[in-house]
Amino acid sequence: MKLGVCYYPEHWPEACWPDDARRMAGMGISHVRIGEFAWSRIEPDPGRFAWDWLDRAVAVLAEAGLKIVMGTPTATPPKWLVDRMPDMLARDAMDRPRRFGSRRHYCFSHEGYARECDRIVAAIAERYGTHPAVTAWQTDNEYGCHDTAISWSPAALAAFSRWLAAKYGKVEALNTAWGNVFWSMEYRSFDEIDLPNLTVTVPNPAHELDFRRFSSDQVVAFNRRQVDILRRLSPGRDVVHNFMGFFTQFDHHAVGADLDVASWDSYPLGFLEQFWFSSEDKRAYARAGHPDIAAFHHDLYRGCQREGRWWVMEQQPGPVNWARYNPAPLPGMVRLWTLEAMAHGAELVSYFRWRQVPFAQEQMHAGLLRPDSTEAEGADEVRQAAREIAALPPPGEPPRRTALVFDYASDWVTGIMPQGQGFSALRIAFEYYSAMRGMGLDIDIVSPRAALDGYALIVIPCQPIIDAALVEQLAASEAHIVIGAGSGGKTADFAIPGDLAPGPLQQLLPLRVTRVETLRGQPCEWIETVETAIPEVCPGGYAHGRLRYLARYPAPREREALLREAATAAGLDPLALPEGLRVRRSGNLVFVFNHAAHEQALPEGLLGRQLIGGTVLAAAGVATGTRP
Repeated sequence: MKLGVCYYPEHWPEACWPDDARRMAGMGISHVRIGEFAWSRIEPDPGRFAWDWLDRAVAVLAEAGLKIVMGTPTATPPKWLVDRMPDMLARDAMDRPRRFGSRRHYCFSHEGYARECDRIVAAIAERYGTHPAVTAWQTDNEYGCHDTAISWSPAALAAFSRWLAAKYGKVEALNTAWGNVFWSMEYRSFDEIDLPNLTVTVPNPAHELDFRRFSSDQVVAFNRRQVDILRRLSPGRDVVHNFMGFFTQFDHHAVGADLDVASWDSYPLGFLEQFWFSSEDKRAYARAGHPDIAAFHHDLYRGCQREGRWWVMEQQPGPVNWARYNPAPLPGMVRLWTLEAMAHGAELVSYFRWRQVPFAQEQMHAGLLRPDSTEAEGADEVRQAAREIAALPPPGEPPRRTALVFDYASDWVTGIMPQGQGFSALRIAFEYYSAMRGMGLDIDIVSPRAALDGYALIVIPCQPIIDAALVEQLAASEAHIVIGAGSGGKTADFAIPGDLAPGPLQQLLPLRVTRVETLRGQPCEWIETVETAIPEVCPGGYAHGRLRYLARYPAPREREALLREAATAAGLDPLALPEGLRVRRSGNLVFVFNHAAHEQALPEGLLGRQLIGGTVLAAAGVATGTRP
């Protein structure tokens, strides 16, 4: 695994660049990402390119032996372009323009802006596409950040109308699919259909779901245009995009299908603070991040690229600036996060950023250097991680034993009609994942369209729309299978199946859901079993041969019991790990990570020949060894 850093030469005096490059290489860094926010410096006026500074920056980095990941600057269109094309701005759900003055101020559906992106991407690729130091490209930056994957603009409305016409052919088919006879919502033509916002009460859920599908397709198409240009003008270089944490506004599997590498931006402390975690977890893991935040995304994004190739494009090295509270990592956490990514199969971990910038919106976001160029706390941990990575043998392939099935559309469905506060397919998937990782299991997170052969345990936490192909795979599988509440509860048109939930899963499970209620804190399905032989193995948990169904959420005790029983039956030997301790196997190596804020003894028998660490792991400690 290699190490990298995000660098912004346009932010610093040119006299700093050679020393920066020398220090990067001396720290063990081999890759540098540049350029993703530099459109106004590359093209300060329409059609006038200022390549001289970027040519020199590329030359300085190359001279130091650094490899360059060049970003396309389309996340930050310059003011002159916005003024020339003001309708390129996205609009929010309240019909307010997302104005110039920060970033991501564009609508994915605006064809004029897309053509401008084609032009600037082609210009940069023609300039640097065959430069020997440029070894990879990043398309745009963090698609959808700041809730920008969904736009309610006139351009989006026009494109949505065309999308619907292509999908349904005739508006009568759309009316039937959406159930528009309800509340007299029928349309006479596709041109009559508005976007599903600013309605008196909730819009038709089928309308919303199709709009989410459309919005995702627009992101896929936008990215594909850039990928095609880069492949044509810069052959042989990896094309990458940097996804985000706990973000589901578009289908990352679909975007990932066009990439050579899926990457993501890892900010475990910020994500702990910003998302659903309990106040107890936020206190206990304030400086470490929840033990499963980074690992969940490592395994998720490995599954988003067809060959399992993935990077961390931005790794938190210190306090961030954008969460409600922004603590510093425990001493040792930057090293732990780096080695944890290695254990999960990363090819590269890149830190954000090289030097903390003293101005503008991110001035409180730490880097490896402080604004005065002295080293921040994370820098020495990067050096240590670089030495350890160089000394360790290559980790090898991760074990392919446990699959967790996750589909982005599932989170759209539960977001549109949760039937109970907090019921989210993403959160449920994370909680199942966390329960299994707490048992020491190694997990692949896969699309429902991925091949499931060879797994001993398949877990489907919440998949409201189940298609026939997935049912066929499950029927043919010899794995033990755990299915969670809400699965099979909707058709592709967002209706209740004619034979009730779990819909087509009834071909495998002789039960059906006759009522769904949500008590405070616990949605619950009422189950009617078709066969008297199907037992209730725990409250709300049913077993039928190799299949198990949990009809309650959150039900953490029942969930853990059902998963542990299934893992044992699958021959996976689940562990009972101490709180905060996690294990990952990769090839012949075993990694143990202590996310707790106190030291913990290394459980006996986990490692064979120990390569890193001792018998007691300090807070943020790591141990590595061969398999026993």
